Amino acid sequence: MTTELRRLRNYIGGEFKDAADGRTTEVVNPATGEVYATAPLSGQADVDAAMAAAAAAFPGWRDTTPADRQKALLKIADAFEARADELVAAESENTGKPLGLTASEELPPMVDQIRFFAGAARLLEGRSAGEYMENMTSIVRREPVGVCAQVAPWNYPMMMAVWKFAPAIAAGNTVVLKPSDTTPASTVLMAEIIDSVLPKGVFNVICGDRETGRAMVEHEVPAMASITGSVRAGMQVAESAAKDVKRVHLELGGKAPVVVFEDADIAKAVEDIAVAGYFNAGQDCTAATRVLVHESVHDEFVAALAKAATDTKTGQPDDEDVLYGPLNNPNQLQQVAGFIERLPAHAKVEAGGHQVGEKGYFYAPTVVSGLKQDDEIIQHEVFGPVITVQSFADEAQALAYANGVEYALASSVWTKDHARAMRMSKNLDFGCVWINTHIPLVAEMPHGGYKKSGYGKDLSAYGFEDYTRIKHVMTSLG
Repeated sequence: MTTELRRLRNYIGGEFKDAADGRTTEVVNPATGEVYATAPLSGQADVDAAMAAAAAAFPGWRDTTPADRQKALLKIADAFEARADELVAAESENTGKPLGLTASEELPPMVDQIRFFAGAARLLEGRSAGEYMENMTSIVRREPVGVCAQVAPWNYPMMMAVWKFAPAIAAGNTVVLKPSDTTPASTVLMAEIIDSVLPKGVFNVICGDRETGRAMVEHEVPAMASITGSVRAGMQVAESAAKDVKRVHLELGGKAPVVVFEDADIAKAVEDIAVAGYFNAGQDCTAATRVLVHESVHDEFVAALAKAATDTKTGQPDDEDVLYGPLNNPNQLQQVAGFIERLPAHAKVEAGGHQVGEKGYFYAPTVVSGLKQDDEIIQHEVFGPVITVQSFADEAQALAYANGVEYALASSVWTKDHARAMRMSKNLDFGCVWINTHIPLVAEMPHGGYKKSGYGKDLSAYGFEDYTRIKHVMTSLG
């Protein structure tokens, strides 16, 4: 007896549609490795239709009042909250995430972030008028950029969709959003919920693969392309967008240094770092994956972290005792395992280092010590439940090791010395520095990095402003 697969569809111009040529892809639950749905494999015709719908809706949405845009976003937030169980279930099936943690750690921040941008909609203003030339008054208008082509990743499909559409829509833009081909279910459900709130064409969802995303970015209609994904994908988007000088917003990879000094509370640091490193199976650009520990407490820290890893549990979504679920797909499982298989002889696996179970894509919480700065696993993003540990002799060496990678998204410092914490936060070349904590985010504060971690900000007023453009208007008083 076969179970009928769920049929996901694109959402274009307020209607749910199959791909124009009927092509589909299979969607797999990573906790079981089994196919549970099909989704459209959208081609050029679908991209054209979505862009046309967004372009047609833009003038009307641009001209709505900030108050009206605020009301719409608040309705969306309320609707998400009311249907939280459905969203959590869809996200868990998408990703294999634990149901309880998704409900407590992801849904509430998402709703809060939508409400934050609802408030930001009413702060869309330029500078006050002024006379900077005799007999001339200048004002600065802040306007929406237009249609936004947005590509969301598979690690946080729901939350990253919110980070994309909420500020864009709040600012008066229209959106064509593509979820990852492995995790479309929750985004399609979002479209179903949003359908009753926004005018047709303001928010569109098309499913597909990287070629679909490429067609979106290269399309002549969007004024802006926004992607959260790998460095490779971000570089391709920037290159494609450059051909017609589109605005680009990139949130890419990370390799967060976690600098633990000898005066830190080791027990608390270990506990918090283990959670921040293993949550979501380490599939987080800001995850606490690269720990640098002062040599005087190195052995103590490694032993404690290895125990914490051994005590950390991964498993099925309905298991209330697990911290994280599976890796997203077999390719990601292979990538994580490959890093461990290729470790140099001087490295030591202190805990984990192996797949868990025969069903799904689970990987054990892993700790690796004895590493050198130029080792592959230090220089490249693993994106899995793997925490590396290096030792350092002094503050200067810690800073050199921390900054000695191509990524620059997030970092943390663990010390009781306030002056040292301030020095490190000044000199760490990362878009975020946490002190004696790692990974909390709030809607009011910006998220985004430097170097190969990309450019542009998510969340906060800065993220909101990224979806606007500036116009100078000068009036003669004569």
